Amino acid sequence: MVHNETSGEEQLAKDIEVGRLLFAGQCDFIAAANNMRALPPVTLPEICFAGRSNVGKSSLINALTGRRMLARTSQTPGRTRQLIFFNLARRLQLVDLPGYGYASAPKTDIKAWTNLTRRYLAGRPSLQRVFLLIDSRRGIGPADRDIMNLLDETAVSWAVVMTKADKQKAENLSMICNETAAKISKHVAAFPELFVTSSESGVGIETLRAHLARFCLPKENFAAT
Repeated sequence: MVHNETSGEEQLAKDIEVGRLLFAGQCDFIAAANNMRALPPVTLPEICFAGRSNVGKSSLINALTGRRMLARTSQTPGRTRQLIFFNLARRLQLVDLPGYGYASAPKTDIKAWTNLTRRYLAGRPSLQRVFLLIDSRRGIGPADRDIMNLLDETAVSWAVVMTKADKQKAENLSMICNETAAKISKHVAAFPELFVTSSESGVGIETLRAHLARFCLPKENFAAT
C-alpha cells in the first residue's frame, strides 16, 4: 500500500513538472479573429477558455503562463470581443474566447461575436477540450448552461475550472464545488473532475498545467511544426 501511494505521488510530481516546463516555454500571440475566415490555420492541438465576462479568463491564462500581461485583463466586463490565439512552445495553442453574459457594446456586436464563438466551438477540428470557467462565488448560471448544452450537442469535450477560489471561505467553496460537480455529472461531454483555481494565490495552477500538458504536441514532433 505504501509503495502504491508513493508511486502515485511520484507520478503526480512528474506530471506537475511536465506542465511547469511546458508553460515555462515561449508563448506568443498569433492571431485575433473576429470572423471564421480570420482564424489561424489548423496546425497544433488547441484548448480554449470560455466563460462569463469578468470570470477571470485572461487572468488565468496569465497565471498559467507566468506572464502578467500576455492576455489583456480589464476592469470592464465584455471587453474581449475576438478569439485570441496564443502559441505555447510550438506544442499547443491556447484560445481566449469572448466572455458571454454581459458586455458594454451594441447588441449587434454582441450577437456577432457570440455566433462566432458558437461556430468555433462546433466546427474547429483541432479543438481538444474546452475549459469552462465558473466563478466560485456564483456557481453555474443560465448562460453557462447554454454553453454546456451546446458542447454536449456538438460532442466537444469540456471541463469546468472554478476561478477566484481565494475569494471564498472554505466551507462555501466546498458547497459550490459539490453543487457544480453534481450538475456537470449530468452532461455527457463533461470531464468529471473540477479544477479549483485562484490566479492571485496560485491555488490549482500547477495541477491545471499538468492536465493541459496532456493535450500538447509531443516533443519529437517539433520538426514538423
